[in-house]
Amino acid sequence: MKKYSTYKTAFLVLLASLSACKKLDLAPTNKFTDSNFWTTTEKADAVLNTAYSQMFSNDYFFYNEGASDNAYNGRGDNQGAASLAAGTYDPSLGRIKQEWGFHYSGIKTCNIFLENVDRVTAMDATLKARMKAEARFIRAFHYFMLETWWGDVPLFDKDISIDQSKSIARTPKAQVVDFVLKELDAAATDLPVNTAYKDADRGRITKGAAIALKARVLLYESRWQDVATTCEKLMNDNSNGTYSLFPSYEGLFLPQNEYNSEVIFDLEFVPDVRTYSNFFDMAPLAVGARLNALAPTQELVDSYLMENGKKITDAGSGYDENNPYVNRDPRLTNTVVYNGYKWKKPDNNVQVIYTKPGDDPGATKPDEYAPGKVSSPTAYYTRKYYDPASAVNFQSALNLILIRYADVLLMYAEAKNELGQLDAGVWDKTIKALRTRAGFTDAPALNFAAGSQTDLREIVRNERRVELAMEGLRVFDIRRWHTAETVLNGWAHGAKYGPASVDNGYIRANLRTFDKGKNYLWPIPRDERAVDPNLTQNPGW
Repeated sequence: MKKYSTYKTAFLVLLASLSACKKLDLAPTNKFTDSNFWTTTEKADAVLNTAYSQMFSNDYFFYNEGASDNAYNGRGDNQGAASLAAGTYDPSLGRIKQEWGFHYSGIKTCNIFLENVDRVTAMDATLKARMKAEARFIRAFHYFMLETWWGDVPLFDKDISIDQSKSIARTPKAQVVDFVLKELDAAATDLPVNTAYKDADRGRITKGAAIALKARVLLYESRWQDVATTCEKLMNDNSNGTYSLFPSYEGLFLPQNEYNSEVIFDLEFVPDVRTYSNFFDMAPLAVGARLNALAPTQELVDSYLMENGKKITDAGSGYDENNPYVNRDPRLTNTVVYNGYKWKKPDNNVQVIYTKPGDDPGATKPDEYAPGKVSSPTAYYTRKYYDPASAVNFQSALNLILIRYADVLLMYAEAKNELGQLDAGVWDKTIKALRTRAGFTDAPALNFAAGSQTDLREIVRNERRVELAMEGLRVFDIRRWHTAETVLNGWAHGAKYGPASVDNGYIRANLRTFDKGKNYLWPIPRDERAVDPNLTQNPGW
């Protein structure tokens, strides 16, 4: 049973007792008093469950890809992704205001929990320590996201008053990062390993999750030796949790394999209680989607290697521009839907998806590319995270994996290369293991070929891109690598169904700009600065 079967109770109790603020200047309204609410373990758990529910959103998970070079948000501006990718935003963008409030709401809930849970005197001491550790992890995650997007942000570990919220200043990013790392270390001490939880508690934060998130924080700070050492705690020491690559890349994202050996931490959903329907606007129209609002780009498709391990531009790769999807990295078919794709339906029948103009023999041609249609503006759709068990309008309760073991291996490979230590042994444990699981069999694709640090950096970064494609992480990678100024300047493309005279026939889907002088940090939301004059603005905004 998924842990979040208590979501409804959590929200009802919490709404009756407090209202987690959406902005720094809003305070909770209490009907319960502190003395009569914090009386049972169940009530404390309800507040903690609410903190879990506020941690991340399915919309951020999917549409963050549209803010990167992996995808184009071509219908509307869902979660501000189109504006962020195109560089056409300012401090009033709704997504920027929303996400600032989203994370501070979650922090407020965590602070309220941590300040009051000791009032529950009858709670088992070990359980209380674990629940505190869960709340500290969630709070650390929020601060990690805040400093990643904005740099310096207000940092506080106690619930603040309205007056305090109107005058609080930004804390230097380095101090926020230090707080996050210390909180994760402290949380790991009191968190169980993944195998220690009973089925009813699957999905709760574990010691391994705290260690893996710490590695990600360190990765974003380019602290390479610390990244490697932290990853080794999960790769070489089962006392911190037992993890391994799930045997099937396709199966990793199917509902029957939730909580598999690769999952370190996921965003939990429950049928009829907490679901999402993003695929209603991401799947091909021929299988029941409404329209396309998030389309993979040609740039993402081109990043997948050939089965022989060569890039499509390499001599001897065997790439055929007129038959571009054959003999490619198997992960392409598990992630992106292209012309001629054989979409497996829940009843095991196959629906062929036609996106190339003139290829569809049917009458309606729902997915055929044409400018201005509701079909994909790049002629590509998404397959990864499609839930065959989804209800009407693709309503799904499939968990979304926020951290998985493959990411640990990729972080380790990147760190070892930056340290000048990526050798055959590291390769075999990381890149080779991932490619073998993906389905590569050709020796040149699997075996380590020594090269310069620069060459290996390109290989590792591309492996990270294709392994984690459409999982919401690419936008953070191109920002920390400082490659966004390159990959988010110019046209995002679609398949080769456009005018032959323009970009060699590849669809021009979206013109983008990225100002390296200011776009690596989001602006502080305009409305927040109007309330709090002590909130300084980021450079260039």
